[in-house]
Amino acid sequence: MKASFLLLFALLFLSPGQTQTPPIDRGIRQAERAQAQAEKEIPPPAVQRRQLDFAKARKEADELSKIAQTIPADVDQIAKGELPKDVIEKLKQVEKLSKHLRGQLNP
Repeated sequence: MKASFLLLFALLFLSPGQTQTPPIDRGIRQAERAQAQAEKEIPPPAVQRRQLDFAKARKEADELSKIAQTIPADVDQIAKGELPKDVIEKLKQVEKLSKHLRGQLNP
């Protein structure tokens, strides 16, 4: 008896034809349309590009090149067992200049 009651209950109240989603309120639909329209009308933010100081960039590139050209001779001295006292500072300066130049050139 319980099984037939449960079956009847399931057929009447849980059938897919009977389940409906509640209607969406008219005001909600209008709000969604207004929001979609507003999003279409908003222009994308303008991307500001930094001004590149070409003279300064060229000067830094020349300095980087000058310092980098001295590194192979320092490495040769290290291979002979001598550690030049300024080689670490030169490498730090090369790294600093290259990062700065990359930051200026990369948008």
